[in-house]
Amino acid sequence: MEIKSAVFIKGVVGTDDILDDGKPQIAFIGRSNVGKSSTINSLVKQGNLARTSSYPGRTQEINLFLINKSFYLVDLPGYGYTRTSKTERAKLQKRIYWYLLDSDYKQKAVVLIVDANVGLTEDDARMIYSLEEKGKNLIIIANKIDKIKKSDYAKKMEKLQEAVGEHKIIPYSAEKKIGVGELLKEILK
Repeated sequence: MEIKSAVFIKGVVGTDDILDDGKPQIAFIGRSNVGKSSTINSLVKQGNLARTSSYPGRTQEINLFLINKSFYLVDLPGYGYTRTSKTERAKLQKRIYWYLLDSDYKQKAVVLIVDANVGLTEDDARMIYSLEEKGKNLIIIANKIDKIKKSDYAKKMEKLQEAVGEHKIIPYSAEKKIGVGELLKEILK
């Protein structure tokens, strides 16, 4: 199966009928500026479907993209540092946790994106723990592998694998299109 169509449907900030329409939801989560939107764009082969920005905290809503008229890719706001007020940051955090952990909405999978060069942060580790506690189907992407020196790659990936335990890690680069096929296979199965 491949992605033949991808359309932005809407951004939501709370309970919405669209989230109850029965179509599977695949959520993308990670720190601000880790490449969630770029990853979605690389999967659907559209450079500007999901808005990207160098401005941490640009994504404010839970953005839904209808794929092949049959399921949603869900671009969530990033956690961690944002260029917003503490109040706004707390509101975004609450929105993320509500959708992923507190609401009754079921995700077919949650794609957690970490920066391969930075490694697992405390925020990432907390998110993994919270998702595991809720029994979520977790896919971990080690993004921006093209930014790692070749001499450091094996060590960084090994350290990341130790940090995430049994979870499978997909090495990824939205820019170089590395890992796209493997991620597609995981989310389309």
